[in-house]
Amino acid sequence: MTITSFIPPHRTLMGPGPSDIYPQVLQALSRPTVGHLDPLFIGMMDELKQLLQYAFQTQNTFTIAVSAPGSAGMEACFVNLVEAGDKVLVCRNGVFGERMRENVERCGGIAIVVDNEWGTAVDPDLVEQALQNDPDIKIVAFVHAETSTGALSDAKTLAEIARKYDCLTIVDAVTSLGGVPLLVDEWQLDAVYSGSQKCLSCTPGLSPLTFSQKAIDKIQQRKTKVQSWFLDQSLVLGYWSGEGKRSYHHTAPVNSLYALHEALVLLQNEGLENAWQRHRNAHEELKTGLEKLGIQFVVEEASRLPQLNAVYIPEGVDDIELRNELLQRYNLEIGAGLGALADKAWRIGLMGYGARSENVALCLKALETTLK
Repeated sequence: MTITSFIPPHRTLMGPGPSDIYPQVLQALSRPTVGHLDPLFIGMMDELKQLLQYAFQTQNTFTIAVSAPGSAGMEACFVNLVEAGDKVLVCRNGVFGERMRENVERCGGIAIVVDNEWGTAVDPDLVEQALQNDPDIKIVAFVHAETSTGALSDAKTLAEIARKYDCLTIVDAVTSLGGVPLLVDEWQLDAVYSGSQKCLSCTPGLSPLTFSQKAIDKIQQRKTKVQSWFLDQSLVLGYWSGEGKRSYHHTAPVNSLYALHEALVLLQNEGLENAWQRHRNAHEELKTGLEKLGIQFVVEEASRLPQLNAVYIPEGVDDIELRNELLQRYNLEIGAGLGALADKAWRIGLMGYGARSENVALCLKALETTLK
């Protein structure tokens, strides 16, 4: 058998990620590769830090892109901040809250879980009650935008409660960065990670990450080594710090970082507030059309993510058959439900470059025709 070049079709990606990639970002990927310690590349890394600080709305010195996907950004936060025996309050309202619990336990920590119903935001009252009940809790971990359900939690309030009880915060912003307000410094969040492939509309495989000074202090005061060599951020500090100089840590994914730089330049040029509003506008268009089709949302409007729309599958409709029909007939991808919502819901993404009227129109027309 002779294997030839792989040439994929042009899909419209409206699932939970990856999202449609900006054409300029795809072009950036094809630029000439330079060495990862080349002075020109180091200069680009310095710019990338500034662009990430803008996206996160932070002045944190330690703001980088982990050379791995969002799941590695999650793990980087936990392996660096959690030591054996540490108690961590995990807010679980979907799949990714459960992954946080798993990370805590793999670090030897003790996970105190606050459960919230799938499709709802994290309840601040339950968090405060749990912290009152156990003064030994050191960290509060929660998902800002739960990708499995489309629920948006109040990160500002949750962080205020955590500080009241002298706890650090670990925040999953994989689906929120660039799509809804995320104000790291104003809300005083401590460890926040995201992904390149959601509202930034870059290629998968990078995880923007920012640590507050309080988080850095905790890392530097550890009694034991971080259990992961690659994700030990005390080692990475030297790789991303210092103007015009880098110590060797690993071979950076050069072209992928070109792409992230371009995606963040596009975000900067559009303006964060304009990007947030564009996602909101696309969501309103989708909502109007779905309601005409009789399709209902999983999440109540007050807690609904504009960029990740979880909707119930209409009665009598075969989930896999319909999604395959959309893929084959319209080159359109929407996402299946996860966990408790498997076979019960679809997840329709409006992220980054995908948050456009033409994508909404295609999705609504394809659903209408296929459902008939």
